[in-house]
Amino acid sequence: MAELRAVVMRPDLERLGRFDAVRVRSRFLDAYAPELTRVIVVDGADAGLVAVRPERTETWIEHFYLDPSLQGRGIGGSVLSTLLAESPAAGPFRLNVLQGSPARRLYERHGFVQDAADKIDVFMTLPAPGRDASTAGR
Repeated sequence: MAELRAVVMRPDLERLGRFDAVRVRSRFLDAYAPELTRVIVVDGADAGLVAVRPERTETWIEHFYLDPSLQGRGIGGSVLSTLLAESPAAGPFRLNVLQGSPARRLYERHGFVQDAADKIDVFMTLPAPGRDASTAGR
């Protein structure tokens, strides 16, 4: 799983001047919570992973990685739709994506909006029903 993260994130991290082969794996392993993680299986083979971390007032989508050979086929969108439908969200869904990552379009198609950004990350929220992103989690 740490290797998949390194493969998936490498192009964006290199573009941002932030790729470090050891750090990209260790950051995943330091935060890995198996009880929150689902393996994405495509045609009987492990193809990716995603973690959903519920907190008291929000739910974080983390470590959403799909093998690059399977990207662009609607698999990520299907996984995200399923997660959003199945997860009992305590408040809004939140995530972060690297600046310039094509994954941002996936999240925007599902209704996520930008909350904040820095030179590396874009922080996004899918507001809970009846709330907009400007008031979510505040």
